[in-house]
Amino acid sequence: MKHEPARHRITTKVWWPWLKRFATAAFFTLVAWLLVTQARAIEWNEVLATLANYPVRTLLVAAALALLSLTLYSSFDLLGRHYTGHTLRARTVMRVTFISYVFNLNMGSLVGGVALRYRLYTRLGLNAGVITRVMTLSMLANWIGYLLLAGVIFGFHAPALPPGWVIGSGGLQVLGFVLLALALLYLLLCAVLRRRSFVLWGHELNLPSLRLAALQLGMGAANWLLMGGIVFVLLQQRIAFPTVASVLLVAAVASVLLVAAVASVIAHVPAGLGVLEAVFIALLSHQLPTHELLAALLAYRLIYYLAPLTLAAVLYLVAETRAKKSAPARRQGSAAADKELE
Repeated sequence: MKHEPARHRITTKVWWPWLKRFATAAFFTLVAWLLVTQARAIEWNEVLATLANYPVRTLLVAAALALLSLTLYSSFDLLGRHYTGHTLRARTVMRVTFISYVFNLNMGSLVGGVALRYRLYTRLGLNAGVITRVMTLSMLANWIGYLLLAGVIFGFHAPALPPGWVIGSGGLQVLGFVLLALALLYLLLCAVLRRRSFVLWGHELNLPSLRLAALQLGMGAANWLLMGGIVFVLLQQRIAFPTVASVLLVAAVASVLLVAAVASVIAHVPAGLGVLEAVFIALLSHQLPTHELLAALLAYRLIYYLAPLTLAAVLYLVAETRAKKSAPARRQGSAAADKELE
């Protein structure tokens, strides 16, 4: 009996990590195979031809909306600046938020939304507690705004979902009302609760004032509307804006619930570039040809993801260079302060 716990620990240490790695590799290998095989069915010549023939005015309007969205999101961390009272300049905060957001779009939240933001803010002198509060308020602004907009659109303008999906149109409508209730509940808690700090899953959560919460809600919802507006313009207004916005929001849910959504979405659509493209094709291919949808989404990724990434990369390299140049001065200042203390 005494040897069983030891064997259990050995089994857990040796076999379980390898099993998890194998399962993860198998899942993503299957997804990659589905992407490659199904992407071959797309008429890429027509996609590229449609992309090449886009009206310049359409591209300029989409770029202007992208600029507005990126500027708006870059101001999200200003809410945290106001809340925590740190003294970094507003333009510095917006630059950090812009870099983090664009890397988040292209490389995932762990790289851009978390790690990069911590690195940049730490080098600017903020401590971990302040960074966490700033980042929490920013992320809440994004997702509380999502809850409000998705609640209104899903509840009152739910798109028709294909048969066989895990959730139908009626279920999506119910989900919309639940999301709307959650957004309003957040506002209510910020308005009436006297206790402002809570510990949730080991993390401290501080509720903002009602005014700040309302700003979060409005800014987050406005940014999602701008993102929907970019796709709407690139589809050349051939599909109603509420429909485009609702499909974009469904795609956002699918991206967050990756494991559950990818398997159900990709299995039902003849594309597979990604969750965004899969959802749009599954829900809107009866209204527009697939190659036109893909052309609009590729243009969206170029304008909103890749073009800003070039600027974000340059700004990040400049920030790193400045930090390296100022590091010796900071170390000398710290050493001088230590001598004075001695």
